[in-house]
Amino acid sequence: MTQTPQQAPYTTNNAGVPVESDEHSLTVGRDGPILLHDHYLIEKMAQFNRERVPERVVHAKGAGAYGTFEVTNDVSQFTKAIVFQPGKRTDMLARFSTVAGEQGSPDTWRDPRGFALKFYTEVGNYDLVCNNTPIFFVRDTIKFQDFIRSQKRRPDNGLRDNDMQWDFWTLSPESAHMVTWLMGDRGIPKTYRNMNGYGSHTYMWNNVDGERFWIKYHFKTDQGIDFLTQEEADHLAGVDPDVHRRDLYEAIERGEHPSWTLYVQIMPFEDAADYRFNPFDLTKVWPHGDYPLIEVGRMTLNQNPDNYFIHIEQAAFEPSNLIPGVSVSPDKMLLGRIFSYPDTHRYRIGPNYAQLPPNRPHVPVHSYAKDGPMRFDPARVAAPYTPNSKGGPAVDPEQFDPAAGWASAGEMVRNAYTLHREDDDWGQPGTMVRQVLDDAARDRLVSNVSGHLKQGVSRPVLDRALQYWRNIDKEIGDRIAHSVDRS
Repeated sequence: MTQTPQQAPYTTNNAGVPVESDEHSLTVGRDGPILLHDHYLIEKMAQFNRERVPERVVHAKGAGAYGTFEVTNDVSQFTKAIVFQPGKRTDMLARFSTVAGEQGSPDTWRDPRGFALKFYTEVGNYDLVCNNTPIFFVRDTIKFQDFIRSQKRRPDNGLRDNDMQWDFWTLSPESAHMVTWLMGDRGIPKTYRNMNGYGSHTYMWNNVDGERFWIKYHFKTDQGIDFLTQEEADHLAGVDPDVHRRDLYEAIERGEHPSWTLYVQIMPFEDAADYRFNPFDLTKVWPHGDYPLIEVGRMTLNQNPDNYFIHIEQAAFEPSNLIPGVSVSPDKMLLGRIFSYPDTHRYRIGPNYAQLPPNRPHVPVHSYAKDGPMRFDPARVAAPYTPNSKGGPAVDPEQFDPAAGWASAGEMVRNAYTLHREDDDWGQPGTMVRQVLDDAARDRLVSNVSGHLKQGVSRPVLDRALQYWRNIDKEIGDRIAHSVDRS
């Protein structure tokens, strides 16, 4: 039933004080100058001028929801992480996003998709920052900023530019595997519900006995993989640029709660040294024939946020949020992200971003952090320094296992970064083209790539791009060249 003015609550300012009018500012006489002491008018204008935080440099456009993760298989022999123990059920938050586009960009641009997860465990938040691809464009974090800038807008005219993209890709052959994924069917998923999520990086698990394992995460959609053709995506970009955000929200609203089954690949710790390629290389996958998928549990999203800005725009995911039983690997991209993610949250949202509703752990925080802009949760310490004799929190070595680290295994790590017999950039994308894609998918790949290359790519870059594809697969490269030259 519609509220009448008498039933509605009265309007207040931000201090809770009733306001006189929401239609008329204070003036000298009926039509005279506005008075500076109209504090409610000033409050409304000042609040409006500040109601946006800077958008994310990467993954700006997204959607998300709350849900649960429930363990369905016993993997405790590999990890002591509480979130993965038998029968465990954990509250969580998920955010999906495109990578290169801005806040207002269409959901259906050809782009990788982010797949960020936050698990609210009894030992603090565990964040798993994923993509919908098992690999990435570069293997060293020092190239990440340059890669992202090549996918963004030109500095001179503010336009996106295919020439910049192919210029970077063709000068970075390690990108070939990811570009093959991006230009294929999975480059534009039908919905967020119809795509997988991959941890992509190699992580380390350790169990209660101190045994260590290298692992990779795979979240397989229970709705089935589906995609949009380039033509369908281009149409939707014009008629409904928020189609993926809308689909996720409306599916949950009508009770069709999407779910994903988590699997892991597990590599014995010692295998890394002489595996057939560097297992910490983010441009490579581990073939399932070598390390098969092992089921872990199911993620289900069943609750939409009641305020998008608070719960999704201000959500802060960071791979540095690790819990006992989970650790990092020598993956250079992962190690760079350990610093980069929390640093960007401090800039974008502020130093106390961890106190905001989507980022707050569901357990008490005993930290010596204090003060700073917008802090409202006092530190639960008797004295704001450590060590102290006032009964403040102290580190408990029993909470951690020295096996969680790999720094002591220096020889193994050095061996893993030496040249392995299959450590080339073209082998895995070539295998994908020849053995994973069917004829129809190969046809779409040729169409997608040639269509992209026809849009403003300069001749020197175009020549490199055609050779790039011939390096991946001679037949596919020739077909792309034929399509481009025919135009």
